[in-house]
Amino acid sequence: MSGHSKWATTKHKKAVIDARRAKSFAKLIKNIEVAAKLGGPDLAGNPTLYDAVQKAKKTSVPNDNIDRAIKRGAGIGGEAVEYQNITYEGYGPSGVALMIEVLTDNKNRAAAEVRTALSRNGGTLADPGSVAYNFSRKGVIVVSGEGTTEDDVMMAALEAGAEEIEPHAQGFEVITDPSNMVEVRKALQEAGLDYESADVEFVPNLKVEIDADTARKVFRLIDALEDSDDVQNVYSNFDLSPEVQAELETDDE
Repeated sequence: MSGHSKWATTKHKKAVIDARRAKSFAKLIKNIEVAAKLGGPDLAGNPTLYDAVQKAKKTSVPNDNIDRAIKRGAGIGGEAVEYQNITYEGYGPSGVALMIEVLTDNKNRAAAEVRTALSRNGGTLADPGSVAYNFSRKGVIVVSGEGTTEDDVMMAALEAGAEEIEPHAQGFEVITDPSNMVEVRKALQEAGLDYESADVEFVPNLKVEIDADTARKVFRLIDALEDSDDVQNVYSNFDLSPEVQAELETDDE
C-alpha cells in the first residue's frame, strides 16, 4: 500500500471541505479528458476511461461535467485538451521517498509549484531515478469493506490474477500487475463486490516506518503538493504502525 493511500484512510474520514472537493473534481475531470483523448469516448472499449468515470461518480462529480469532459478529451464539438504527463521524484522529511505525478498544460508552472511546495515543507527535489527504483507500477483496486470479507475479495481477485490483498481501515486494496487490472476489476464486479477506484499507481518495494511527528510533517508536505492543480497524485514509501495511526487519529478529534 502506498503511504499516501494509507494516509487517505486516516485523514479523510471527516467531510472534505468545499475547496478540497472542488480541487478533487478538477483533477478527476482532467483524468477523464486524458483517458478520452488517448482511448476514445466509448466507455465499453476504453477501460481507463471507464475507471476514471467510475471514480468521478463515486466522488459525486455531476454527470454533465463528466459528459463534457469526455467530449473535450475526444475532441467532440471542436474543444480540445493538451496535457503533459510528468513524474517528479523527491524526498520529504527524514528522507521519506516521494513520487509526484503531474498532469499539466504548463510544464514551467508545474515545476515551479512542485519545487516551492517541497522547499517550504522540508522536502527536496531528487535526481531522476534516485527514488523511482524503490517503486513499482502496480494496479491498485480499492474495495469497500462494507459487507465484504477478505475471503470474498481473495476468492474473486486471486483467481483473476491479483498478486495480493491488503486490508486497510475502510476495506481492502487489491494489488495486480497493471496488465491484469481490468480483468481483476471485472472479476470483482462479477462477484458482486463494489470497488471504490481502480488506478495504476507507484507502490513502494520497501517501506520505512515513521513516527507521528515525522508523519505530520510528511502529511503537510503532501497537502502542499496536492494544493497544486497540476499535481494529480503523490505516492510515498512511509509506513505507520497501529500505535502511530492511533496517535494521529487523536489529532482530528
